[in-house]
Amino acid sequence: MLLQADTQLIATEIRDYPEWHKGRSDYGLWYIEIDQPELIQYLDEIQTQFSDLLLPTQQRQYHITLFVCGFLQPSAHQYDDDFQIQQLQHQIKSLEALQLTTFELEIRQIDSFSSALFLQIKDQQGVLTQIRQQFAQVSEEIAALEYCPHITLGLYREAWSSDRVLQQIQQLLLKTMKIQVKKLTFGYYKAQILQGFLYPYQQIELG
Repeated sequence: MLLQADTQLIATEIRDYPEWHKGRSDYGLWYIEIDQPELIQYLDEIQTQFSDLLLPTQQRQYHITLFVCGFLQPSAHQYDDDFQIQQLQHQIKSLEALQLTTFELEIRQIDSFSSALFLQIKDQQGVLTQIRQQFAQVSEEIAALEYCPHITLGLYREAWSSDRVLQQIQQLLLKTMKIQVKKLTFGYYKAQILQGFLYPYQQIELG
């Protein structure tokens, strides 16, 4: 459990963040789409149980982030968090070199970062680590936190006490559910839209 008792959570403001995007639009990342209907229904049910704590503006599809790349640019870097299309092409080649077959992940437990509620993912075979190592040979990841595979359920709308969230988590009976991973997706979201849609740009089908 990452969430500690007797701490304060961070509220997310609904606003544009120009100091971050600097006028750029398409923020790129590798991710695993959650497309199993029964799993999506289950995630919706959990999200509803915590709806009094979370922002109501969640549009982004459920997904597992694999690797955060940065702002898509056609050519040269201007900022440290820019990511060139050429780098994406190199990442695709390094991914294809792994010759991955379909694999399985498992929902482990519900937990929380300081700003978001999430479901932790168990990667028994260590496949996500292999993938991330390949990507990291091409570009440095834009991420402040140590990697923790997860599905985000929502961002907090107020700076709640962690004890309130922990109490609700303890009341939840969590099912063990499997995630069948058959493809990996590189996509982007519009930086000016908080929790806006993910747009797939390139998909790799697994053998």
